Amino acid sequence: MSEPASPDLEVREDGAARELRAAELSALPTTAMARQLPGLTLDRAYRIQQLGTDLRLAAGARAVGHKIGLTSVAMQQQMGVSEPDSGVLFADMEVPCGGDLVVGRLLAPRVEAEIAFRLGADLCGQEIDVGAARAAVSEVFLALEVIDTRYGGWQISLADSVADNASAARFVLGPAAPADSLRDLGGERVDVETDGAPSAFGHGRDVLGDPLRPLVWLARRLAALGGGLRAGDVVLPGSVHASLPLRAGTTVRAFSQHLPPVWFRAL
Repeated sequence: MSEPASPDLEVREDGAARELRAAELSALPTTAMARQLPGLTLDRAYRIQQLGTDLRLAAGARAVGHKIGLTSVAMQQQMGVSEPDSGVLFADMEVPCGGDLVVGRLLAPRVEAEIAFRLGADLCGQEIDVGAARAAVSEVFLALEVIDTRYGGWQISLADSVADNASAARFVLGPAAPADSLRDLGGERVDVETDGAPSAFGHGRDVLGDPLRPLVWLARRLAALGGGLRAGDVVLPGSVHASLPLRAGTTVRAFSQHLPPVWFRAL
């Protein structure tokens, strides 16, 4: 159960959500929420995130899925945290595979490669396991996620990231492969190139031991709030490597043995 919010807290949380959204729209950074709201808990941070989601939806945005972050040891060490977080993906965050991704409106973009999923069935409940997650997935992709921080820098806490929609900014999906065509997701090696030069690599097992496990974590977290993952949702389960700085003029490509490659050009 989440902690109850007092009227005063609700006002401050609503203000925080609006401030983060304004920072995103203006490309002018704001101060980390943990500094603005001393004692900020994860429950309150997720409430701020939900209020930010509500602002987007009220303005006409369309939610298309979820991202899960900080699921690999490399990313947890890079960010100095010990547990995952999650955010909401919106249709206007998606960039076509092979397309141009404009970074000029982002504050501190970084890129990471993932093995991503589309669900063919709902995934709900506290009792689900990896087998249930596997059965719910209809398609598998290589994905490149661009994360950003509306605080302008990455010296932030887990609660800061959660309030900021888990640092979600943009994502690119490669061509889909049927889920039943790739059984050993943990063994799939993913390589990343920037401008044709090797930059990073990792395996599916670097994400909580199996990239399906973050789906279990997220579905259980949402179930505790009365929700769940739905058929059609895209889920980015987290990077298989530490994130890389992204600069304009760079072409980023990820590839693996069994999944079609994904790439974009940063402008």
